[in-house]
Amino acid sequence: MENRHNNQKNCTFATEILALSATMMFTMIVPELHYYHLGDGVTAFSTTRQGGYSQGNYGQFNINCYCGDDKEGIQKNREALCQLLAIADDHLLMPHQVHLTKIAQIDDAFFALPADERHQALEGVDALMTNIEGVCIGVSTADCIPVLLYDPVQRAACAIHAGWRGTVKRITEQAVAQMTAVYGTRPADIIAQIGPSIHLDSFEVGDEVYEAFQQEGFDMQAISKKKEKWHIDLPECNRLQLIAKGIPADHIAVSSICTYQQADRFFSARRLGINSGRIFTSIILRQK
Repeated sequence: MENRHNNQKNCTFATEILALSATMMFTMIVPELHYYHLGDGVTAFSTTRQGGYSQGNYGQFNINCYCGDDKEGIQKNREALCQLLAIADDHLLMPHQVHLTKIAQIDDAFFALPADERHQALEGVDALMTNIEGVCIGVSTADCIPVLLYDPVQRAACAIHAGWRGTVKRITEQAVAQMTAVYGTRPADIIAQIGPSIHLDSFEVGDEVYEAFQQEGFDMQAISKKKEKWHIDLPECNRLQLIAKGIPADHIAVSSICTYQQADRFFSARRLGINSGRIFTSIILRQK
């Protein structure tokens, strides 16, 4: 009788554990990431709108704290992403971008700073680069161009935010030059990924934007098209900048995702408004 009673208790306990596990699996929210293959020993991805805690035009997944989203939702999303990536929260880095060309190096000296000084070091920055393993560097976009660079020889990486203003200022070219200066990167070794962004057919601009590109000497036949108004091909413009700095064309991948056309899965400020979430496009060096 005692054995029978114990067996019944064990069965009941096992059933409760299974039910609890099923409930946890059902309620657990996991960010849905769009991954890129840049080589061995590196993780690269863009977040989607799916698998998070944010609401409305910020829903579901947003970790940008500069666009008006609820802080609690942002923190829960960060925790979920860090858990998925197996990193600590202080190793998930996103700068406060201002559409300029400042590039910050994430090194041991950066992590030696107090938390408030690390936060300040990311102010006014539009690109991050590092050669430290286990650090998730990324940029935030919602139509702008995210560019990831990976040097498999020197084991260094860079994440770039190139809106139209940053593209005109050639931030992508400057980032390649910075990697060469700091890490000894050879452009011929770099593997590049241009992430989800607004594409040519959806990026209608005024004459002043067209003229800004023209005045900076860009090949307007290669990067623009006239409909009722001018349209600019920002992904192509950044691809051409990478080639101009010596990166082989076959080392550069361009995402086919247009954020404006696919705003149900990726954030688009033009489609959803500026009070909406942002895509996080990131790269992490992993231990080989």
